[in-house]
Amino acid sequence: MNDWQKSNWRGKPRIQMPDYTDQAALNAVEGQLSNYPPLVFAGEARKLKSQLAAASRGEAFLLQGGDCAESFEQFSANGIRDTFKVMLQMAMVLTYGAKVPVVKVGRMAGQFAKPRSAPTETIDGVELPSYRGDIINELDFTSEARIPDPKKMLQAYTQAAATLNLLRAFSTGGYADVHQVHKWTLGFTEGENAAKYRDMANRISDTLDFMRAAGVDSDMAHTLQTVDFYTSHESLLLEYEEALTREDSTSGKWLAGSGHMIWIGDRTRQPDGAHVEFARGVLNPIGLKCGPTTTAEDLKVLMAKLNPENEAGRLTLIARFGAGQVADHLPRLIKAVEEEGANVLWTCDAMHGNTIKSATGYKTRPFQSVLTEVQEFFQIHRAEGTVPGGVHFEMTGQDVTECTGGVRAVTEEDLSARYHTACDPRLNASQSLELAFLVAEELSTLRQEKQAKAS
Repeated sequence: MNDWQKSNWRGKPRIQMPDYTDQAALNAVEGQLSNYPPLVFAGEARKLKSQLAAASRGEAFLLQGGDCAESFEQFSANGIRDTFKVMLQMAMVLTYGAKVPVVKVGRMAGQFAKPRSAPTETIDGVELPSYRGDIINELDFTSEARIPDPKKMLQAYTQAAATLNLLRAFSTGGYADVHQVHKWTLGFTEGENAAKYRDMANRISDTLDFMRAAGVDSDMAHTLQTVDFYTSHESLLLEYEEALTREDSTSGKWLAGSGHMIWIGDRTRQPDGAHVEFARGVLNPIGLKCGPTTTAEDLKVLMAKLNPENEAGRLTLIARFGAGQVADHLPRLIKAVEEEGANVLWTCDAMHGNTIKSATGYKTRPFQSVLTEVQEFFQIHRAEGTVPGGVHFEMTGQDVTECTGGVRAVTEEDLSARYHTACDPRLNASQSLELAFLVAEELSTLRQEKQAKAS
C-alpha cells in the first residue's frame, strides 16, 4: 500500500459528486477540516474489524441501521436517543435468537451525502440540480438552494461530532442497561397485533430473571450496562473524507477519521473509480454494496483491490437486490467469493431494492417486501452453506409513516401523516423492532439446524 496517498482519488474518474463553483472557498474548507480532530480513532476501527471478523464466521451478527440521509434541520438529541434506543432493542432480540453477540453499527454521524439516479430533477416544468444531501446542497426547490456549498461540510462535521459525543455517553452512562432495554421491548409486545412476539419477549424476561437470581447481574454489572456502538456512512463526498483522513501513529496506516466503517455504494463501485481508490487505502472496515448489476468479475477485482491481504473483518458485502430477485443474483456472487477464497462478511440490505411509488405519490417500502428479501437472503445462505452475517436497515426511532405494513398496519393513505424523511422512506420504531423479532426467528432456526447437524 506504499503507493497510496489520500489524494490519489483526485486522478480517478469521479461520479455522484458535486462540482463546486468557488474553488477558493472549497480549498479553505478542506484546509480547515484537515486541522480538526478526527471523529473516530484507529483503535475503535480495529476493534470493530475484529468483531466483524467474528460475524463473518457466524460467531457474531451485524446490525447496521439508521437514517437514509441525516438532516441538519431535523437534528436533535431526542432523535439520536430514539434511534439508539431502538437499535439496542433490536440487538437484544437478535442476540437472544442467534445466541451470539450483535455488533451495533449506526448509519449516523456522517450519513449526509446521497447518490441520485439523475443529476437534475424537474417540477412543474422547472429543471434544477438534484438534492444530494445536506452536506452538499439544500432540499428546497430553488436554484440558490441547489448550488453546492462547501461550508456545509463544516456544519456536517459539527453535527457528527455532537452526535458521536451523545452516542458515547449513552453507550457507557447506564442508558444501555440490558434490563431497561428489555422493559422498552415489553411495551411493544403489549399491543394486540404484537401478541405473537410476546412469547420470545417472555423468554428473554425469564433469562434476565434467572441471571439476577443467580447473582450474574452483580458480577457483570459493567458488561450489562454498557455497549460498543459504532458509526458508518457512505463515503461519497471525497473532499470531506480526505480532509478527515489521518495517519495512525501506532501502525503508520491511514484512517478515515469520519466514521468507524465507510461503504461504497452500488452506483460508485467502479473498480477504477475515485471511491474505490480512496477506500482501498484506509484501515477502516469497508462496506461494498452489491446490486443486480454487480458482475462476478467486477466483484473479484473489487475484493482484490479493497482487501488485498484477505483480512477477516475488512470487507463487508452488502447485498441489495429486491424481494424476489435474491435467488437470481446472490448465488453467483457467493460462488465468486468462494472461487477466490475471499474473507468477507455477507449482510442483507433489504431496503434499497424494494422502493416503490405509492398510489398517493409518496415513495415507500412495503414491510412485507423488506421481510421477504431478508428471508430469501437466509434461504440462499442456508442452501449454499455460507454465513448470513448481518442485516442493514434504513430506520428511525421516531413514529414516522414512511414504509407501509407492520403490526401497526401503516397504509398508503397514512403516509402523508408523518412523512419526514429527507430522501428515502425509513422503517419506524415499531416496524424495526418487529423485523428484529422476525430475523431472530430466522437466526434461531439456523442455529438449531447447525446443532442438529453437529449431533
